[in-house]
Amino acid sequence: MRISARNQIKGTVVEVKKGATTSHVRVDIGGGQIMTSSITNEAVDDLGIKAKGSVTVVIKASDVMIAVD
Repeated sequence: MRISARNQIKGTVVEVKKGATTSHVRVDIGGGQIMTSSITNEAVDDLGIKAKGSVTVVIKASDVMIAVD
């Protein structure tokens, strides 16, 4: 697969929590860091995403915000 998004991080699925229509997929990207993605249950099933599976987190955002207290 080739994709134009430059922000790609390889990781291992820690957990998939399915809701009514959307799943939260938690991915260990190393160094004690976990990223969470919300995707459809259909996508989880179609891609065969399961705990301990290898995935690539792809980040494409038009805005990045920073907040401080």
